[in-house]
Amino acid sequence: MATVTAYDPRLVAAAMAMNDNVLHEAEPLLRALLKENPFDVRAIRLFAELAGRIGRYTDAENLLRRAIELAPGFTPARANLALVLYRTNRAAEAIDELARVTAEDPDNIGAANLQAAAFGRLGEFDEALALYRQVLSDAPNQPKVWMSFGHMLKTVGQLTEGIAAYRRALELSPGLGEVWWSLANLKTVRFSDKDLAAMRAALEPDDLADEDRWHLDFALGKGLEDRGEAEAAFAHYAAANALRKKRLAYRAQDMTAQVDAMIAAAAPALFARGAGAGCAAPDPIFVLGMPRAGSTLIEQILSSHSAVEGTTELPDIAMLARSIDGYPRALAELSAAQLRALGEDYLARTRVQRHTARPLFIDKMPNNWLHAGFIHLILPGARIVDARRHPLSCCFSNFKQHFARGQGFTYDLDDVGRYYRDYVRLMAHLDAVLPGRIHRVIYERMVDDTEGEVRALLAYCGLDFEPACLAFYDNARAVRTPSSEQVRQPIYREGTEAWKAFEPWLGPLEAALGPVLEAYPDAPPGL
Repeated sequence: MATVTAYDPRLVAAAMAMNDNVLHEAEPLLRALLKENPFDVRAIRLFAELAGRIGRYTDAENLLRRAIELAPGFTPARANLALVLYRTNRAAEAIDELARVTAEDPDNIGAANLQAAAFGRLGEFDEALALYRQVLSDAPNQPKVWMSFGHMLKTVGQLTEGIAAYRRALELSPGLGEVWWSLANLKTVRFSDKDLAAMRAALEPDDLADEDRWHLDFALGKGLEDRGEAEAAFAHYAAANALRKKRLAYRAQDMTAQVDAMIAAAAPALFARGAGAGCAAPDPIFVLGMPRAGSTLIEQILSSHSAVEGTTELPDIAMLARSIDGYPRALAELSAAQLRALGEDYLARTRVQRHTARPLFIDKMPNNWLHAGFIHLILPGARIVDARRHPLSCCFSNFKQHFARGQGFTYDLDDVGRYYRDYVRLMAHLDAVLPGRIHRVIYERMVDDTEGEVRALLAYCGLDFEPACLAFYDNARAVRTPSSEQVRQPIYREGTEAWKAFEPWLGPLEAALGPVLEAYPDAPPGL
């Protein structure tokens, strides 16, 4: 049992450094504390939080479990563990831990908020909404909880109440940038003069947190773009992206190296050797490609079919890939039994996301394009759909979109152009070594000939045509992406040309795209 003693000044100093996000100052303090007393659960907990902040979630989890083992009643450590489980896509386990947290600390608003988010991640939206309503009934002056409630309402299509929740959050905290961006991100809200003035006022303080500042700049950019003020809008988009990029370690050359490695591994011999291996189940339909390329539209069309269930952007393929030492080179060393086991593991991991008896389901994680060859090996019966959109339209749409996490390439025009080029390069290689395996949907063709493209998509998936797939906007399913409100409307053309007003500032993007831009929608020869 851990001994509870007075707070060591070094622990206080480490906590203050963590609060200021000065991790390099906190780490040596915590190491020294734990060297002297490896049973100090408060230091263990802080060290776990530090590990989590730099993405070392396995270390964070191990430390927190050690703290709980030493002090089973140390509720803050259990709450931290639940957050780590949530962030590593183990929402069901997080809910189990949070049940104990709320039993021990029933007034913990943060724990209840996380529990509701975890319910939402599992698709248990009724439970999530009920919990939000209970929390806000008990403690109504919580702007971030109102914001999270708005997110959940938006996801299930209850837009009027969702907007009201966002507005309530702003009444309580007018400078909360994420709420302004959440309203802008609905793509259907048009800001008033009063709204724009409020956002500009919120940007004025010099001590405004970076996170609030970039959210406000993204939101102002959208508000000014809607008014046709392209130059002013671009200035705000550029400011938001530059600030956001400072917090990220993304390097375009690292992605190029990953694609080089995947192309080298995905040789014809690999697929010849793996033929007939893998898990033959036909259940998954993978919709992948660039973000903002129409993948949510494709998902909405397919999930309107009576045989297909829509889920969300599932992280499981990337997690399985990371579990293979030496990936992707080591793919050539896997036996047929190992490939089959990986495919079966994927189906087992994703079963928690399936809530109907429909035989097929969609995984629309866009970043899975990097693993399309791996998907073919472990799930040869799965369908793979590549969503592609005009490079300037798609890349600029990414540049003006703030993603919560996972898309570090989007905050610089050169980075996003190089990413798009690497994506096209790998997909062109897979088209050559696996001809006909991947079905490509060109967004502009879907706009011009919706029925023809829908019929071709359904035929590729082995599905009969159903009229509901053309009335996809009537589908009431939950949608957990930035396009949630757009896919609840009929297809419209104006979104395909929004980038043209910003062309004077897109020179770095055009240069990074190079021959990919001229050759679209095909891949340039020799890329």
